[in-house]
Parts: sequence; structure tokens; C-alpha cells
Amino acid sequence: MSERRRGLRPYVALAGLALIWGASFLFIKVAVHDMSPTALVLIRSLSGCIALALIVRAMGRPLLGDGWKGRLVPFAILAITGGLLPWAAIAWGEERISSGLASILNSTTPLWAAVLVYWLIPSDRPSALNYAGVLIGLAGVVILVVPDLRAKGLGGNVIGAAAVVLASLSYAVSALYQRRKLRGVSVYEVSLGQLAVTAILVVPIAAPSLPSVHVAVPSLAAVIALGVGGSGVAYLLYYYILNTLGPVRATGVTLLVPITAVFWGAILLHEHVTLPIIAGMVVILTGVVLTNLRPRKRRQASEKAPAAA
Repeated sequence: MSERRRGLRPYVALAGLALIWGASFLFIKVAVHDMSPTALVLIRSLSGCIALALIVRAMGRPLLGDGWKGRLVPFAILAITGGLLPWAAIAWGEERISSGLASILNSTTPLWAAVLVYWLIPSDRPSALNYAGVLIGLAGVVILVVPDLRAKGLGGNVIGAAAVVLASLSYAVSALYQRRKLRGVSVYEVSLGQLAVTAILVVPIAAPSLPSVHVAVPSLAAVIALGVGGSGVAYLLYYYILNTLGPVRATGVTLLVPITAVFWGAILLHEHVTLPIIAGMVVILTGVVLTNLRPRKRRQASEKAPAAA
């Protein structure tokens, strides 16, 4: 495979991940009508874990590597910071605020990552231009959802908004932790280990609310789709991007999620694409491009570094 094609793969994965996660807020909104946030996390993590295990076995790979017992603590930390806490917080927040506002707040993840990486991983520090790209991307997200917020209002409260911000911060911490502690570990093992531990940890928390879950087809289908696609498949893409592009650029996928949400709305719900929406998309894409620009020396060094299998 040519160097150019190899260099494009992380960005193709980024686009695919944005498409998958573009429908996540819709699925969450549907699911929380009939189940608690913790029940949602349980079903999501279980379905994602089962789907990913089947994918891994179909590929002829072992479910976990030889040293998986020594990675239980890192898996648990990822399960809490990248699964249990943010999933429950976003679901809980979306019971109180609109999905449009939630998408704005979730898009602060690369901003948190850009701030934290400066102190925690100096080798991955973005340039000033990269930081400007993050801020421009956030501005584009605001432009994109302002019409919807004007029409529907904020539709929630400060506590619900704070929960989604907490989830975004948690996602950033999870990305940085994986980058430092599990960078050389197979993306298949990290993804499966995180989902399995998430399912185990959430069982005692979700158990009290399980009797009140209504087995409605739309909500159950939404949370299973969220688990299989938004967690199982998406985690493989996400950790691959994280290992190749770094935490700030990987978490920048949250800037693209509002764009793909508009795409799914136009395709599936026949929603109109207006001029403000187009303007917001252009600003977001400009920000994403600037966020991914790297100095030539750093880019060459990263291309020589081996990627995780």
C-alpha cells in the first residue's frame, strides 16, 4: 500500500466514525423514553461487547491478548471514563435538554483534550494553528444548531447541560489515558476489554431500574443499534484514529457529529438543508482541517512510528 493511501486511512476512519456517531443522539433520545440511563448503558455495553466479540472471532483473532489480566485496571479506567460515566451522563442530560444543545456541549471534547494534552502529553501538544482550528470548529457547531435552538429553545436546565459537559470532559480524559497507557495494545483488545468491563461494572448500578424497563421495539432497537454500531464497531475506528492521529485530532470527531446528524436528518427524515446549515458545515470543516495540520517534521516522525494492530 502506498504511503499516501496509508496516510489517508485514519481520515477515512474519522469520516466513518462521524457517520456512525451522527445518529447516536437520536438513538439515545428514543431509548431514554422507555429505560433509565443506567439500563441504557447496560444494554448498550452488552450488545456492543457481543457484536465486537463476534467480529473479532470471525477475523480469526483471539478475543484478548496474553497479557490481558495485567490490563484489567486500565480497562476499568477506560470503562468508567469512556463508557459508564459519559454514556449515563449524556442519557441523563438528554432527559432534560434538547439533542441540539447536547451536540454543542459534546463538541467541547476536543477543546478539553487540547487543554489537558498540553500538560499531560507534551509530545502530542497541538500547534497554535491546531488550537485555532478547535475553536473555529466549535464556532461552526454553534452556527449549525442555532436555528434549531431558536425554534425549539434550550429545552432543559443547567444541571442537564452540566451533565453533558462532564461527559465531554470524561471522554477527553479517557482519550489521553488510552494514549499514554495502552497506545501499543491492539485496538481490538482495548475496545473489547473496555466494553466487557463497562458491562460488568454497570450491572449492580442498573439492576434496580431493570424491572421498570419497557420492552418497546423502537427503544430496544435504538439502544442495540447504539451498542453494535455506536460502540462495538465505532470503538475499533476510534482507537485506531487515536493511535494514529493523537487525542486532540481523534476527539475532533465530535465536531463532525452535528454535520453527520444533519446528513442523516436529510436522508432519513427529509429535513431541509438551509443556508445557515451549509455555512456551519463549511466553518466546521475548516476547523477540522486546521486541527489536523501538522508540522512536517512531526508528521514524518509519526508516519515512521508503528501503528497498533
